[in-house]
Amino acid sequence: MKILLLNQCFYPDVVSTAQYLTDLATELTARGHDVTVVTSDRGYDDPAVRFPRRERWKGIEIFRVRSVSLGKSSRWRRAFNFGSFLLACSLRLLVLARFDLVVALTSPPLISFLAALFVKLKGGRLCFWVMDLNPDEAIAAGWLDERSATAGLLQRMLRYSIKVADRTIVLDRFMKERVRSKGIDPSRITIIPPWSHDDQVGYSQTGREAFRELHGLSDKFVVMYSGNHSPCHPLDTLLDAARAVKTRTEIVFCFVGGGSEQVKVRESGLSNVKCLPYQPLNELSGSLSAADLHVVVMGEKFVGIVHPCKVYNILTVGAPVLYIGPGPSHVTDIASQQGKFFLTHHGDTESVVAAILEATRCHERQPLTPFAKQNLLPQLIEVGGNQL
Repeated sequence: MKILLLNQCFYPDVVSTAQYLTDLATELTARGHDVTVVTSDRGYDDPAVRFPRRERWKGIEIFRVRSVSLGKSSRWRRAFNFGSFLLACSLRLLVLARFDLVVALTSPPLISFLAALFVKLKGGRLCFWVMDLNPDEAIAAGWLDERSATAGLLQRMLRYSIKVADRTIVLDRFMKERVRSKGIDPSRITIIPPWSHDDQVGYSQTGREAFRELHGLSDKFVVMYSGNHSPCHPLDTLLDAARAVKTRTEIVFCFVGGGSEQVKVRESGLSNVKCLPYQPLNELSGSLSAADLHVVVMGEKFVGIVHPCKVYNILTVGAPVLYIGPGPSHVTDIASQQGKFFLTHHGDTESVVAAILEATRCHERQPLTPFAKQNLLPQLIEVGGNQL
């Protein structure tokens, strides 16, 4: 089968959607499918990083299109970045032949609309893999007025994408309900959560010690937030907790990753806060294992819109998890069944501090792999009667 994958991020980028799409592409190729990817030639978190415009990697044909990057310091700059990529992607799609199946993700927002137009024009089927939901995310973040003409147009584009898709894959029950509420037949929506990279990520004592020594953390209790620093995952309460315990010199808050909200962390001026960039996948075991307490954050309005993918790799290293966010949510669903979770809310700094201090007395690790790649990736490929 000839399969086209569309997303702004792909190998060798290290952001979450790039890793999941790379897993899918390599598995499809291993099963004998002819796989083509259209993606960006720039690094997602660091646009200064450039990748080859065309490459054949592990049997996958990769077309990387040029786009403009004006940074992420304002909404109009982000919109311009996304628009330039979508334009370049459209031009590439015009010269591509028909594919049996197109799989579209959600970076940039509504790339699925291009995919829907492509299959309408050239034939084939569409599978829409929803990693986050826009324009719902932009509306929830306050970037877009729900009553505006722009929001109405973007909602129609989203509904068109979902209606054209033979199958829409969502990540949790809350996301399914949001998609269903847009007038979509629930029988065409399948829940498949992302997977832990347990073939590459797991608890590593050697990696833990090396990471902690490299970054001056060997004798510290490390509270770690690892992943995208986004307005969807507000870090204010965690930073307030860091201020509250700044005299406890044995506790360090380590923020690993990137995103627009990392500026707020860097400018906090706190001596007990350390910022580090995204870690390569082959070093992720060490960085995640270095934490004594992991933090997962969900914004109050974002349940069912974005998904806490970071939690799956965290479970594989077995550290306790501090959740700051609303309930019910996908994280509270997991917490009711797996591992050691501390559940708190935004603005409740006292409870967050209490959870951190309790975690300093908790030394037991319980590595878990309930969301194993070897189970969930085949489900994704086989969903909907061999849709992929």
